[in-house]
Amino acid sequence: MIKEAICEGSDVQDALKKAKAQLGLDETAEYEFEIIQTEEKKKFGLFGGRPAKVRVFIKDTPDERAEKFLRDVLDKMTLQSVEIEKSTDENAVEFNLSGEEVGFVIGRRGETLDALQYLTSLVANHGEDPYIKVTVNTGNYREKREKTLEILGRKLAFKAIKTGKKTSLEPMNPYERRIIHTAVQKVNGAISWSEGENAARHVVIGPDPKVKQYRKGGYQNNRRGGRRSYNGGRKSSTAPVNPDRVPLNEGGETGLYGRIK
Repeated sequence: MIKEAICEGSDVQDALKKAKAQLGLDETAEYEFEIIQTEEKKKFGLFGGRPAKVRVFIKDTPDERAEKFLRDVLDKMTLQSVEIEKSTDENAVEFNLSGEEVGFVIGRRGETLDALQYLTSLVANHGEDPYIKVTVNTGNYREKREKTLEILGRKLAFKAIKTGKKTSLEPMNPYERRIIHTAVQKVNGAISWSEGENAARHVVIGPDPKVKQYRKGGYQNNRRGGRRSYNGGRKSSTAPVNPDRVPLNEGGETGLYGRIK
């Protein structure tokens, strides 16, 4: 978005001063301007003449556009009490939301928060500016969600090894699917892949056919009458990690839904 002011003055400097005052710019503010016309003095002090006219304009930065959009959306959701705290880094901006009504912003399993982040990123990156990563968070919700998904991925990976059966998860966005894939990749003997299209795309976790399965169907009694684990007596938590297994790329490193062009 471009903010501008067109003003006239006795000369160019006078017109600039009036335009800057109209935009509320101080002496240290950055701005651009163009001279629409230069002043002309009256002939013989009576005839002709014209004032100088300039156009002063400033462009919103990507993070300013994003913050304004986010505030407008929250206001239209009648969530005026929700506060926005902005922190910027090189090619990245994070908005942290707080307030009593912030639960309405999160939505079911974070779906509203995800959608809000996606739209805010679209607004921020609409233009010729360098791409920036936009994150919309509330407290440490995303960190907690990521930890929950990691635990879920490992739990279902060990279940796949134990039972020899695959499990389909609920549909998730690319970012969350990638968290699941990364967690499963750390468990030797299990693999994960994605199925479905668009909003129905989900992760499936199953046993790795390339890895020998020691047991199927749970625990069995050993010769002494005791119970041993499905993995040849070894605890599942000590399963080695295969260094050659690379996590699937389900969203990249640029944001919740990947880079937006």
